Amino acid sequence: MCAQLIDGVAIGQTIKEEIAKEVATLVEETGCQPGLAVILVGDDQASATYVRNKEKQATKVGMKSEVIRMPAETTEEELLEQVEALNEDETIHGILVQLPLPKHIDENKVILTIRPEKDVDGFHPVNVGKMMIGQETFLSCTPYGIMQLLERMDIPVAGKHAVVIGRSNIVGKPMGQLLLQNDATVTYCHSRTKDLASYTRQADILVAAVGIAKMIKAEDVKEGAVVIDVGMNRDENGKLCGDVDFDSVEPVAGAITPVPGGVGPMTITMLLQNTLESAIRASR
Repeated sequence: MCAQLIDGVAIGQTIKEEIAKEVATLVEETGCQPGLAVILVGDDQASATYVRNKEKQATKVGMKSEVIRMPAETTEEELLEQVEALNEDETIHGILVQLPLPKHIDENKVILTIRPEKDVDGFHPVNVGKMMIGQETFLSCTPYGIMQLLERMDIPVAGKHAVVIGRSNIVGKPMGQLLLQNDATVTYCHSRTKDLASYTRQADILVAAVGIAKMIKAEDVKEGAVVIDVGMNRDENGKLCGDVDFDSVEPVAGAITPVPGGVGPMTITMLLQNTLESAIRASR
């Protein structure tokens, strides 16, 4: 028996169509066009590709998209000044500084400079704190996207045992919190967890976010579990793959996200959702 495939491309497309309709309505009723500004510092190729994709997707749903490209030698002060200028720009509702930044720039300082009400990445400590206590706020885009995948696939979360492998501020930590808020029992695992498989085999919902290619094998997964693969790695042949060994796990799992085409498309989709929310709040 094969697992149900969780198609992030199709679900993401459905949500983007909903966003485009809401953007059109907002523009028509209030004259407010949601604006997303992305700052790219340096010439990292992967970052440049991500930024181009964000720009394209934002334009597709009818948003104003602004990309500010700054050279790698940009000083921290210059970058912070640019962020402050966007904070003051009323036509911009979402500010995103593409990470990673050059080593001489303090990422935390940059995140703190973005106003919480324009932090559509959901990284500002104010937004993280609000998420922790269940208040309305901007949710970190990848975990938010995963919750949407589960919801739109009608996969129940309440009462389930969810195991999250990874404890990053961007995925692991917020992922566990969102599952907890939806009444799952959550176990966090990480690089220091002893006998990892003893935990993963108990998971009704398993979220792998560690960045190690094909680390999760069939024997690590409970029969019928929902497997969410956040990893983006290259295998020995240079082919894109996740943290889950898809070919071995897919026959065991009840539902699974592919890589590519699973979680990835949802991250940008939820960034657009957050930008729309920010514009709606600003137009009130």
